[in-house]
Amino acid sequence: MAQLGGTPILILKEGTERRKGREAQSGNIAAAKAVAESVRTTLGPKGMDKMIVDSMGDVTITNDGVTILKEMDIEHPAAKMMVEVAETQDDEVGDGTTTAVIFAGELLKGAEELIDQEIHPTVIAKGYKMASNKSKEILKDLAKDVSVDDRELLKKIAMTAIAGRGSEDKGNIAGLCVDATISVAEESDGELRCDTDKISVIKKVGGKVDDSELIEGMIIDKERVHSRMPKKIENAKISLLNDAIEVEKTEVSAEIQIKSPEQMQAFLDEEDKMLKEMVNKITSVGVNVLFCQKGIDDLAQHYLAKEGVLATRRVKKSDMEKLSRAIGAKTVTNIKDLSEKDLGKAGLVEERKVSGDSLIFVEKCKNPKSVSILLRGATDHVVNELERGVHDSLRVVGTVLEDGKFLPGGGAPETELSLRLREYASTVGGREQLAIESFAKALEVTPITLAENTGLDPIDVLVEMRSSHEKGNKSYGLDIYTGKAKDMLEEGVIEPLRIKTQAISAASEVATMILCIDDVISSKGGGPGAGGMPPGGMPPGGMPPGGMGGMGEED
Repeated sequence: MAQLGGTPILILKEGTERRKGREAQSGNIAAAKAVAESVRTTLGPKGMDKMIVDSMGDVTITNDGVTILKEMDIEHPAAKMMVEVAETQDDEVGDGTTTAVIFAGELLKGAEELIDQEIHPTVIAKGYKMASNKSKEILKDLAKDVSVDDRELLKKIAMTAIAGRGSEDKGNIAGLCVDATISVAEESDGELRCDTDKISVIKKVGGKVDDSELIEGMIIDKERVHSRMPKKIENAKISLLNDAIEVEKTEVSAEIQIKSPEQMQAFLDEEDKMLKEMVNKITSVGVNVLFCQKGIDDLAQHYLAKEGVLATRRVKKSDMEKLSRAIGAKTVTNIKDLSEKDLGKAGLVEERKVSGDSLIFVEKCKNPKSVSILLRGATDHVVNELERGVHDSLRVVGTVLEDGKFLPGGGAPETELSLRLREYASTVGGREQLAIESFAKALEVTPITLAENTGLDPIDVLVEMRSSHEKGNKSYGLDIYTGKAKDMLEEGVIEPLRIKTQAISAASEVATMILCIDDVISSKGGGPGAGGMPPGGMPPGGMPPGGMGGMGEED
């Protein structure tokens, strides 16, 4: 509302809520800090799990930061920005989502203290930007090199990523993740590329976690289309077909007049002949295993079974693409064009029962560029959490292979960064120095949280770790099993460089954005289409308790 000659002029729609200045900043910072606190206890191998029950009663039990935040169905706009930090971290690296979120929350906590000292948000933002850039430089100096041949080192990285998910012994699963990632790694323009989407993860309840296995090929969640087809074929010649083995229907409406039983029989015989010709075309090029993306007629199934061909139908497009990479076959879109050079090969194709379900295993492929991991576990919740851990582990190994750089874990990089940034702050003039010191202090949230989640005194741990780093032991972090500062490289607690650089970038950028919001305008009224809140939005009568939990959609 503005004043003109004493007359009020309404600029915003009546009923619009507006928060300005310190009040707006406090509300946004409080919401972001609340999100960070909600996942803080899940950090580290000793982190606790969260049980989330949705509106349909479905239960998710996990300590994966991004999964928790997605399932929580957060409404507050500033809090949603924190969820985006976790999602970006997950997309870029696959791990470190909780680290990024709690670091962003700690940056905002430090910024709030500086605002109370009358330091302008833009000055804090500038200081945070300087500290973020300096942190990346320091991390590059700390990073060590790794290559695709260092399997044991890669396995340690995978075990760090999967720590705290289900059973304690993760050596077997970590080894599967490393082998799978190396299988799909391809060199392009002198650089290694690891597309982990080429790795299929199949979950089956039953058995132990240690029963999980890597298949050098594909597992297709289908079964044979005919019971008389062979269950097992060695030295398979495989065809991938994106064409129906059925008699085509005419595209235009047509009528056929049949006046005698002989004509009817001739019509049926012609259909049979067409199907027989299709099957003959398939078998004439040596096919003994067929994966069809479309349908297979019942009679065609019978003919295929007589010829000893193992066939399955309605295979997903994504599975067909992975099969093509695994066996070296081309997907054919017309049976008439099928030739021997389009076929792929596998040492073994077999239908097996796993936990009561039939699966087709395509194994012993020569140099497969798509592989599958079969995960086993006692219950759905165990298998689902294990799958999330495997997802993190695959992405992390892929990231470290692409970048060729890794860092010690256990809070070691954060402790070293904190000390180095404090030294850097003393060389920077002006109020930005205070923001850099606040950034340095915020970094210590990782070792502090690791200590708290392990049941240790965070002050004692932090003092010991600082002391170790001041003596030049840059790779010393918290050993959660002894509660002492130890060399994380020797302990095998290591993680990719990109986890830290991405977490610092994303957290500092979102903290800066939230910090620089000084005006929050929220419409309410009419409902959808009337410029107001959607149903279930902000209640009438002002702001809800605890801030702006019911704001409408934002960009």
